[in-house]
Amino acid sequence: MDANLGTTNLLLGIMAGVSVLEALVIIGMGVAGYLIFRRVSDLLTTLESRHVAPAMLRVNAILDDVKDVTATVREETERVDNAIRTTLDRVDDTADRVRSNVRATTRRVIGFVRGLRDAIEGVLRAGPRPQPPANEAGRA
Repeated sequence: MDANLGTTNLLLGIMAGVSVLEALVIIGMGVAGYLIFRRVSDLLTTLESRHVAPAMLRVNAILDDVKDVTATVREETERVDNAIRTTLDRVDDTADRVRSNVRATTRRVIGFVRGLRDAIEGVLRAGPRPQPPANEAGRA
C-alpha cells in the first residue's frame, strides 16, 4: 500500500502545484486586465479632451447658429405671409370696387341703349306717315 500512497501523494502534489500555477495565472490575468482597463480609460479621456470636446463645442456653435437662422426665417416668413394677406385683401377690395363701378356704368349704358332701341323700334313700327295727296295740297 505504500507504493499506492506514494503515487497518490505525487499526483496530489502535482495537482496542488498546478492549482497554484493556475491561481498565479488568474491573478496575473486580473492584474493585466486592470492595467489594460486603466490604459484604455486614460486613452479615452485623452481622446475625449483633445478631439471630442472641441468638436462638440463646434457642433453646439453650429446648432446655435442654425437656431438663430431658423428663428429669423420664421419671423421673415410670418412677415411675408402677413404682407401677402394684406395685399390680397386690398386686391379683393379693389376688385369689388371696380366690379361695382363697372356695373353702375354699364347699367347706364345699357339703359341708354335700350331706350334708343325702343325709340328706333317705335319709329319703325309706326311705319311711314301717309302723305297727303298731291292734288289736295295744290288746291289749298
